[in-house]
Amino acid sequence: MIRSHVLICGGTGCTSSGSATLMSALEEELKIRGLDDEIKVVKTGCFGLCELGPIMIVYPEGTFYSRVTPEVIPEIVEEHLLKGRPVTRLVYDETDVPLAEGQSVSLSDTNFYKKQKRVALRNCGVINPEVIDEYIAMDGYQALGKCLTEMTPAEVIQLISDSGLRGRGGAGFPTGTKWNFAAKSVSDKKYVVCNADEGDPGAFMDRSVLEGDPHAVLEAMAIAGYAIGADEGYIYVRAEYPIAVKRLEIAIKQAREYGLLGKDIFSTGFNFDIQLRLGAGAFVCGEETALLTSIEGHRGEPRPRPPFPAVKGLFGQPTIINNVETLANIPQIILNGPEWFASMGTEKSKGTKVFALGGKIRHTGLVEIPMGTTLREIIYEIGGGIPNGKKFKAAQTGGPSGGCIPASLIDTKVDYDSLIAIGSMMGSGGMIVMDEDNCMVDIAKFFLEFTVDESCGKCTPCRIGTRRMLEILQRIVDGKGEDGDIEKLEELAQTIKATSLCALGQTAPNPVLSTLRYFRDEYEAHIYEKRCPAHHCKKLAQFTIMPDKCKGCSACARVCPVGAISGVIKQPYVIDPTKCIKCGACIDTCKFGAIERK
Repeated sequence: MIRSHVLICGGTGCTSSGSATLMSALEEELKIRGLDDEIKVVKTGCFGLCELGPIMIVYPEGTFYSRVTPEVIPEIVEEHLLKGRPVTRLVYDETDVPLAEGQSVSLSDTNFYKKQKRVALRNCGVINPEVIDEYIAMDGYQALGKCLTEMTPAEVIQLISDSGLRGRGGAGFPTGTKWNFAAKSVSDKKYVVCNADEGDPGAFMDRSVLEGDPHAVLEAMAIAGYAIGADEGYIYVRAEYPIAVKRLEIAIKQAREYGLLGKDIFSTGFNFDIQLRLGAGAFVCGEETALLTSIEGHRGEPRPRPPFPAVKGLFGQPTIINNVETLANIPQIILNGPEWFASMGTEKSKGTKVFALGGKIRHTGLVEIPMGTTLREIIYEIGGGIPNGKKFKAAQTGGPSGGCIPASLIDTKVDYDSLIAIGSMMGSGGMIVMDEDNCMVDIAKFFLEFTVDESCGKCTPCRIGTRRMLEILQRIVDGKGEDGDIEKLEELAQTIKATSLCALGQTAPNPVLSTLRYFRDEYEAHIYEKRCPAHHCKKLAQFTIMPDKCKGCSACARVCPVGAISGVIKQPYVIDPTKCIKCGACIDTCKFGAIERK
């Protein structure tokens, strides 16, 4: 008889931290002690707190162990699983009440999870994603059964429309409206496509859903197929997501074996099957028409719109394209009703949103919050604030297509319209936090470098215009900025936004425009004062030894790789600026704080 379940994260983050080795060590220790018939070890998807992996949770207590290593497994088995005493020093503790020896806390009590509401992530970290029975035990495929046996296609679409669900892939287009367009298109062949080509730097929301709950996506695609009259679906997923691809393959095979994909599903005469297509890592293929072109076997380049995919999409047939997170919400909306979903979030942004929280933040990981939660709540209450006593400076949302939100707007509500109003966007859900040491000009350059590399080159504004912008930014951070550069950047940005063929080019200038809007003084300092206020840009740095603080120990001179520092022992040393390569080795070595970087 099973008396305890031990859940170990098998997502990409924890796998890279050694969770597979941890699981093997636990299974071996349980076998040695004769507990393997009483304790069940379950490999799950992502729990969310990626920074603290590998993560292990013991149920029914709900004890949350973080950064577990194989070396402590014998102690956990002996003390907790055998004697019933949690090993408190290994327990994740982010609560307001200190833990006594032998105590533990549940996930819902921790600051990281208190304000979260898991809908798209409801099964991630809860079930074994490679076992269909565990998904079914969590009401899996009931929504599909309800749609096929109790609802008409039109009723399904109306229910999704009533819920207020908007696309979680970037633009926030109403999902029910998109489905309705495709349903009204007349054709004997239609398609449902899942966009899992997640390419934003720092984003891993879709990957985590596919790794932790792949059947939710399959069920939603079948529901969408029924709603619009399609019998075939494609999941376009990045080949760089090997764990997600493997679990999708397993899930599709299991669903076919259970009769939940294929012919005559639930004996209703409805046919629907799904195929995988692997992307080669082109960011532009996240744009829906480029994605469709790639599935068709051609170079991934966008097409002019109209016609829109709902009218003429994959292989020239009506097609709906939804991203992973959008689809993961569908079964729960069907089962719980549109009012339930609409009760969360704001008037125009219903439900929850998953964010990949990264950068200068204590708790890097995956969070799902009700729409309308403020940026301050996400960063300080859920994310744990900025490490090392640094000040919050900005947050980048929406990846290369988004913008930077300054500290002065930290109380902004995170929803579609609020973010657009301040020059950013929701995007697919990346959220990168920056502190006082980040140079906003360099941040804009980083994202523009990405879009320049990822431009497909089909249209001139994106192919040439973004490269001209990048050249100007490079000159500015190199200390070669000129009067008029800011105006050139703004002119180029507006032209590119207005004339590019697809969303990649149309949104590529956003990081530059948002940083110019809120951090214009940093651009001006780089150009007119040849100074980086964040002390980040190496070519603008100036290193000076302050005579009143220098003890003449010669430590700085001994570590300087180019011999730019000279002096006499017990006398103040000096730096030759013509030789200095601005590597910072002297600052790192000086114990007296005598070297200043300007």
